[in-house]
Amino acid sequence: MIRFEPRSNPGPILVYGVPVFAAVFAILLAAIPLALAGAPIMDAYGLMITGAFGSVFSTSEMLTRATPLILTGLAAAIAFRAKLWNIGAEGQLYMGAMAAVVVGTGVIDGPSWVMIPVIMIAGALAGALMLIGPTLLKTRMGVDEVVTTLLLNFIVLLFVQMMLEGALKDPMSMGWPQSEPIIDSAILPPLLERMRVHLGLIIALVAASGLAVFVKRTVWGFEIRAVGENAAAAKFSGISVTKTMILVAALSGGLAGLAGVSEVAGTRGYLATDLSPGYGYAGIVVAMLARLSPVGVIISALFVASVFVGADSMSRAIGVSSYLADLIVAMSLLCVLIGGFLTRFKVRFDRRKTAG
Repeated sequence: MIRFEPRSNPGPILVYGVPVFAAVFAILLAAIPLALAGAPIMDAYGLMITGAFGSVFSTSEMLTRATPLILTGLAAAIAFRAKLWNIGAEGQLYMGAMAAVVVGTGVIDGPSWVMIPVIMIAGALAGALMLIGPTLLKTRMGVDEVVTTLLLNFIVLLFVQMMLEGALKDPMSMGWPQSEPIIDSAILPPLLERMRVHLGLIIALVAASGLAVFVKRTVWGFEIRAVGENAAAAKFSGISVTKTMILVAALSGGLAGLAGVSEVAGTRGYLATDLSPGYGYAGIVVAMLARLSPVGVIISALFVASVFVGADSMSRAIGVSSYLADLIVAMSLLCVLIGGFLTRFKVRFDRRKTAG
């Protein structure tokens, strides 16, 4: 008979070692589909490493891919910490990007030190508003936010498509559904010459550091943790659960909106329906790998980005599908979930025989 006993004190080795072990184990498990595809395993792993870290260009591409993952990972981390299951970061990202385009294509014209903060605020507000509505439905009417935030992703994407075919369509795009380009003063400047990595990376790192201090060192952060641990007890102690959840929604949606701003103003320069390959959903994996730690989100986002960039490079070199990256990330999440369960519980095998 198997019994599960709660651990009183898991210890730092289990708490911090589980995500690392999960990532390593998932990469090792990737050898199975590689072998089935007929690829040389060691060469494939070598190509993945060099594809992500083998040159300044590849590393800059990895950091470019990590930038929106950090922001969407932070969005999921702060929401999940309060037991607000935000599955709508993808839609919030697109709304933030669209707000940045609306403001940054000439509605307001000014120097960079004015335009960059303006489009960031616009994108963050748009993303925040996208999550505050489902949060109010949850706190006031008990509506499941998993359903509302997930379905809003599809509604937002259809709305963006409609706008790109109508009011926001670039008349010079030769019929292609995309917006007008953002003016030069609103573009996030590159950090390295002739590389795509841009100021959004610095913004993401500052956001992660600020969120870590906010959660650990402020009264609001304590209230968020309290609501996440036990909403009924937090309410009994005088904490306003509704206000706390709205604050969490504003932070989470705002961070996801900033991810959209970083992509449209840092990488693309214009809005299109293929702006995000799924950063909003990948942010959930990033947050879970980081165990909802803002600083850990940076590390897990770098890992996920390196897997994606390395797998793309490997697939081009040896003809293996780049979807292997999605498989590795998914296996990492499963390993983290299993490891998290084993961190909280001990497995006991009871060998006593029952009476016949």
